[in-house]
Amino acid sequence: MDADVLIIGSGASALQLARHLRPTMNVILLTKSTLQHSNSFLAQGGVAAALGGDDSPSSHYNDTVKAGRLTNASRPLHIMTREAPSVIHDLASIGCAFDKDSLGEFQLGREGAHGQSRIVHGGGDQTGRRLVECLAGVLPPNVTVLENQFVFELLINDQNECFGARSKDAYGKIHTFLSPHTVLAAGGCGQVYACTSNAASAEGDGIALAFEAGAELIDMEYIQFHPTLLYINGQGAGLISEAVRGEGAVLVDETGRRIMKGVHPMEDLAPRHVTAQTIFHYRQKGRPVFLDIRHVPRFHERFPSITALCLKHKVDLKQGLIPVAPGCHFIMGGVKTDDKGRTNVPGLYAVGENACTRVHGASRLASNSLLEGLVFGRRAARFLNSLSSSLPSQQRKKCPPPSVRLHLPERKVIQKRTMEAAGIVRNHKDLHGHKKWLDSFPMSHGFDKGMLTKEQVTVLFLLQTARLITTAALERKESRGSHFRSDYPEEQAEWKDQTILLQSHKKETNDEPYQTLG
Repeated sequence: MDADVLIIGSGASALQLARHLRPTMNVILLTKSTLQHSNSFLAQGGVAAALGGDDSPSSHYNDTVKAGRLTNASRPLHIMTREAPSVIHDLASIGCAFDKDSLGEFQLGREGAHGQSRIVHGGGDQTGRRLVECLAGVLPPNVTVLENQFVFELLINDQNECFGARSKDAYGKIHTFLSPHTVLAAGGCGQVYACTSNAASAEGDGIALAFEAGAELIDMEYIQFHPTLLYINGQGAGLISEAVRGEGAVLVDETGRRIMKGVHPMEDLAPRHVTAQTIFHYRQKGRPVFLDIRHVPRFHERFPSITALCLKHKVDLKQGLIPVAPGCHFIMGGVKTDDKGRTNVPGLYAVGENACTRVHGASRLASNSLLEGLVFGRRAARFLNSLSSSLPSQQRKKCPPPSVRLHLPERKVIQKRTMEAAGIVRNHKDLHGHKKWLDSFPMSHGFDKGMLTKEQVTVLFLLQTARLITTAALERKESRGSHFRSDYPEEQAEWKDQTILLQSHKKETNDEPYQTLG
C-alpha cells in the first residue's frame, strides 16, 4: 500500500499529526493494537498550559527548566510553552471535553514542581481518554487507520533513506507500506521495566526501529519513574496521578509521618525524581509508603478512575491510605529530532514520547508529555504539508535469514534485570554486568525479522532498548534529574552540557551501538 504520509502509532501525537495534514494527502496510520490502547489513552493527569491570569508561558518555561535540571533545549521548549494555550483552545473548539467551572472557564489543577495551577483536565482523571476519543472522532476521510499492524522493520535504501515500513497483521501476514514520509509515533518503552505505569504496548518499538535504521538517539539514560503507582502484593498495579497530591494528598510512612518534610521546599509536590528516589529508599529499607488522601475533598468524584482501580484491588479507601511505590513512567530521551520532527535519516520523522527534542531535560515536568505530543505533532504536520510526495529509491537493503539457533530470554527476565540494574538507583558494577548480559544476545537488526514471530521481534526490541538505556546510563558519570548513580551521587558541572549520542554502525560485521559526547 502507498501513502503520502505513513504514521506508526496511535497516541495523541499521531492523531494530532494526522488531523492537521492537508486533506489532499493519502495518510495511513498503523497501530499494533487499537486506537484505545496507548499511554495517551491511559493518561490521568492532564495537559499543562499557561492559561491562568497570573501565569505566563515564561513561567511555564522556567518551571520546566528547573524540573529538567537546566539541561532542556531552549528553542523547542520556548515553542512548546508558547504554543500550549493555543493547543488547548484548538482542542476545546473541536469538542474535547475539558473540565470547566460554573463560569465556563477551564478548571486548572496543580501538580508537582509547577509554580502555578495550570493543568487542564478532562473527566477528573480521564484526560487521556477524552483527548484520544476526541482526536480519533475528528480524523478526516483521507486518513486510513489500520489496527493490529505490528511494524517490525523500516524500509531503508542504499542511500540510507527511509521509504516506508513492513508489518505483520493479527494473522501473521506481512504487509508492505511505501511512503516518502514515515513518522514514528510509537510511544515509550515502559515495558522494558518490571514495574511500570505504561500500556502493555509501550515496548520501545519506535526507539529500536529508529536505531536499526541509522537514526541518532539522545538522552536515553533519562528514564522517569513516577513516584506513585498503586503497590499491591509486591508489584505495581496502576498509576495514582500526581494530581492527587495536587489536591492535598501527602506521602506518609507506616507511622503516619510525612516523608517529604525537609527533603525539598515543595515537599509532596517536589519534582518527580526527588519524590521517587525518596520513596525508593524507604522501600529499600523494607518500610512501606502510603498516599494519605484523608484531606482530599470529594476524592471519589474528583478521581473516578483511581477510585475504581483501588476498589478493584480491594484497597479500603475509608481508611484513606493508598500503598504506593515508584514505577517506570516516561523516557525523556529517544530519537533525536528538530522542532519539525525531522531525524538524521531522510524520509524518517518522529513525534511524541519516542522522539527527543530535549524539551524535558533530565526530568519531565508533570503534564508536559501530552502537551509535547500535541504541539510537535501539529508542527510536524505543518512541515510535511509543505513537502512533495515523491518516493525515493525503493531498493530495499537485503537481510539474511535469522540463525536457526536464535536464543532469546523471556521478557520477564529482561524486565527484572533492567529494573534492578538500570532502574531508580544505578552504579557501574550493576550497569556493566547488565550490559554484558544484554550484549550476549543478538541485536535487533542484521537479519530478516519477517521470518520471526511477533513475540521474538518484541523481545529483540526490548533487548535493544534496554541495551541503549544501559549504555547511556553507564556513560553518564554523574547524577542528574531522573538519572541517579550511587557511585556518582552529585551533579557535575562538566556534565551539564554533555549529550550522549547513540547510533548504530553500518558495517557488514556485528553491529554495536556507539556513543559520542556533544
